[in-house]
Amino acid sequence: MVSLQTPICDFGWKAPDFDLPGVDGKRYRLADVVGPKGLLVMFICNHCPYVKAVRQRIVRDAKELLAHGIQCVAISANDAVQFPEDDFAHMKKIASEWDLPFPYLYDENQSVAKAYGAVCTPDFFGFNRQLELQYRGRLDASRKETAAENVRRDLFEAMRQVAQTGHGPKDQIPSMGCSIKWKE
Repeated sequence: MVSLQTPICDFGWKAPDFDLPGVDGKRYRLADVVGPKGLLVMFICNHCPYVKAVRQRIVRDAKELLAHGIQCVAISANDAVQFPEDDFAHMKKIASEWDLPFPYLYDENQSVAKAYGAVCTPDFFGFNRQLELQYRGRLDASRKETAAENVRRDLFEAMRQVAQTGHGPKDQIPSMGCSIKWKE
């Protein structure tokens, strides 16, 4: 397992469109998932210990961000041949088990992950209502283990600021996680 950190936020970078299948049987495009105040695009997967450590917090933050006009979407792009736990059938199971309050999409050919420049799971891209990137940082201080309950909620606070002002915080701490499992 290779641990990577995300690059610094490229403020104003525009969200690339996509057309991906969701575990609910529907197809989703970017316009289908953006909220009135912005969008959080999360690259996650099923097997990664970094994602597992924060899955409850991802669900909590996604639910709370809805009240601020921020919609969320999760995308899995890992090579399911190398990592069968990340295949579409397992994604459906995880979405049900975790009670995901957002669409969970499958980027089987990895084109969307490449268009976004995703490097790890989890990798968070926070966009304002104009779909301009305003946050590319961590969820909180968690790594492979869940951080203490009282840690700063970096992602939630940043996205709440985006909802209120259209701009993310200047200082952001990169997310860390397992590398995207690219196809050969």
